[in-house]
Amino acid sequence: MGSDKWKKAKQALGCILIPQTLEQNNDNINININGSVTPSERRRVSDAGVSLSSTSPSDVIRPPSPMTPTPSSQGLMRFSRTCSKSSSKKTCAICLNSMIPGQGLAIFTAECSHSFHFNCITSNVKHGNRVCPVCRAKWKEIPFQSRTPGPREKLRGNMPSWNRNDLSTEGNHLQASEPGIYDDDDFIEEQRRVREQSVDSTSDNQRIEIRTCPEVSAIPKSISYADFTVLIHLKAPIAGSQNSRAPVDLVTVLDVSGSMAGTKLALLKRAMGFVIQHLGPHDRLSVIAFSATARRLFPLRRMNDIGRHQALQAVNSLSSNGGTNIAEGLKKGAKVMLDRKCKNPVSSIILLSDGQDTYTVMGPGGAQSRTDYNSLLPSSIQQSLQIPVHTFGFGVDHDAVAMHSISEASGGTFSFIEVESVIQDAFAQCMGGLLSVVTQELLVSVECVHPTLELRSIEAGSYFVQLTDNARLGQINVGDLYAEEDKHFLATLNIPKASINEMPLLKVNCSYRDPLTNNPISLDEVVVKIDRPETQGPGPLVVSIEVDRQRNRLRAAEAMSEAKSVAEGGDLAGAILILERCREMLSASTSTQAGDPMTVGLGNELREIQERMCNRQIYEASGRAYVLSGLSSHSWQRATARGDTTSSTSLSQVYQTTMMADMITRSQTMVFGNVPSLPVAPPRSLSQRLSPRALAYNLPR
Repeated sequence: MGSDKWKKAKQALGCILIPQTLEQNNDNINININGSVTPSERRRVSDAGVSLSSTSPSDVIRPPSPMTPTPSSQGLMRFSRTCSKSSSKKTCAICLNSMIPGQGLAIFTAECSHSFHFNCITSNVKHGNRVCPVCRAKWKEIPFQSRTPGPREKLRGNMPSWNRNDLSTEGNHLQASEPGIYDDDDFIEEQRRVREQSVDSTSDNQRIEIRTCPEVSAIPKSISYADFTVLIHLKAPIAGSQNSRAPVDLVTVLDVSGSMAGTKLALLKRAMGFVIQHLGPHDRLSVIAFSATARRLFPLRRMNDIGRHQALQAVNSLSSNGGTNIAEGLKKGAKVMLDRKCKNPVSSIILLSDGQDTYTVMGPGGAQSRTDYNSLLPSSIQQSLQIPVHTFGFGVDHDAVAMHSISEASGGTFSFIEVESVIQDAFAQCMGGLLSVVTQELLVSVECVHPTLELRSIEAGSYFVQLTDNARLGQINVGDLYAEEDKHFLATLNIPKASINEMPLLKVNCSYRDPLTNNPISLDEVVVKIDRPETQGPGPLVVSIEVDRQRNRLRAAEAMSEAKSVAEGGDLAGAILILERCREMLSASTSTQAGDPMTVGLGNELREIQERMCNRQIYEASGRAYVLSGLSSHSWQRATARGDTTSSTSLSQVYQTTMMADMITRSQTMVFGNVPSLPVAPPRSLSQRLSPRALAYNLPR
């Protein structure tokens, strides 16, 4: 790689210098909770011929306590421009443990003069690796192990108790023999910070707010009105303090296949460092890594000081190789959730992948892929666990259809990370929601009041809706709400002629569970009424802008879904025509005429999708994923990362909560050592955004 490319990579990663000898190993950059370089990392990089700049205690910027807005330095290392030799014979570059003769561990010295534990290097070369892990020199002679190593040859080192025994090496990974049942999760202490007030004394600002709005406020007695729409608006309460929120059980399922090598894995490690730092001592985290197979890298541990340190060590150990087996990764993640002894109130799985599933969807010998992508999702997640899986498609080569199907079936969201350097922002936005869950098991009931009325439909996106046989009652299963989150649902019914002056239409009530107290809460019902005057006033009936705005959102989502189906059939011109017609309809709507920002944003979003459908190559690279992430956002009314998040056409901010926005700000203002954080690229043309180099380094083409 030329010097110009290293310079740009250095700027993107926030490093002073990345030497060429580490080109194949820059995915093994270690992060430390204090932002300093670990001793083992210092030794390993020194073995490659690079000396690390000395770091005094005053040079290290300590990270803030969880959920504080001050910048953190936890992240990537700083490299010095000066190089010096170090004692490579004292440290194994594979396991990073010492190599001192006489400790019962055989030592192999290669023809390039670098030394390794014999057990480490024989496991490394048996997978076909015939190059030095340090200097990348090709070996003519390789070690061969014809016997099983004895107990004293098993690597132990200074490892946590949960993976100290039965260690073996697989490629460049240290891997522990996993237990059959994942019931070794940390015990959850009694949450004494929970409010002692009973449900009856819950303050009004800690309850869900219900608002309703009919399409028009009055209909003359002599007029019937077909498909009359009533808007039901729910507003979640504000977030409590860090010590009064619901703790989280989070399992991250991370793709470490060969395509994640280099910049991608380095950025993923940094993003995981951000996640670890912002989890509190009552939150628990587990890390699953998958490539051709999956392994539990880190059990479900509380993120106190010790837990964070161990979690960072686990993330630092990640290296990339092999294929992509998403299903195995999800099975491991589901098993962690299913086998745990204790449960925190909030549970979620984060899945990130940059490639196609090469084991489950594709048959033997590359047979034609199946269309049932839900086969990648364990049935336990959908049935017994009901845990949302928030999926992140990384780069332009991931399987957007599979990732969207997994998230949709589990109740999670799908985010499309087109510009790889914003992965941390995407994780931060998701964390802002998971760390602010204020209601659970939310159920909304909509019932007709007047005896002549029947519900025609309830539009609720991907939320489960059930109507009774007589169409007099409907229920919406919403589930969790994030702090200050808004949900809008549209109920339609036919209004007949009437002889009364005021007609009650619907009554709306909801019940949910407080995740802190575990107490059930039921709210007072809200009744929707309209006036029935004798005659209509001057001019046409005035439609509510609030109702029209939400109808436009649903129309735009329907157009996106229809256009995607047509595009998948090969008719991109027909897909573009569908989007164009929807834009024309939106421009003529009441809310657009009134300058409503959301409706204007919907039109811009449809235009962006049209650009991404201009030809088959662009659609395959980004159009499909962009549409699916948009559909996920609109159907759940929840923010997702969408393409280049610097794009002015993105509607993700419409669904962003205060906590999400705050977490993104923290991500973008974090300081890594004493070097600037990743630059935010200015808006670019579509062709520039699709440049592989621009995608990798967030630099102009």
